[in-house]
Amino acid sequence: MLDKTDMDILDELSKNSRITMKELGEKIHLTGPATSARVAKLEDMGVIERYTIQLDQVKLGFNIHAFLTIITQNTNHQPYLSFIKNQEQYLIRNYKISGDGCYILECKFPSNKVMNEFLEALNEYANYKLSIVIDN
Repeated sequence: MLDKTDMDILDELSKNSRITMKELGEKIHLTGPATSARVAKLEDMGVIERYTIQLDQVKLGFNIHAFLTIITQNTNHQPYLSFIKNQEQYLIRNYKISGDGCYILECKFPSNKVMNEFLEALNEYANYKLSIVIDN
């Protein structure tokens, strides 16, 4: 079970995973070594799985952020899954869901032209509903 200190550690690490253990300790009122031990415990428990970075997709040239509700044409999803595996440059996440569709596909595109080409190719494997992000 996680206590308040563990939750404070997770909150601070989610804001800045590059923070030093000394700085983190100062924020949560523990010594550097005690903080380091707590973080190691959270890693060993699998609560902290990995440390990542967040990229600015617009600065990388991907101006369109879209969500697609995917409706596969039959119960065999493998053709769709194989298709998207070859489209990784546009994919952020692919979630298998229940409800109004089979998957939610989060994508990034550099232009409407590229997005349209992707959607036309996707339509050979699945139907979709497109939602474009207006603001984060």
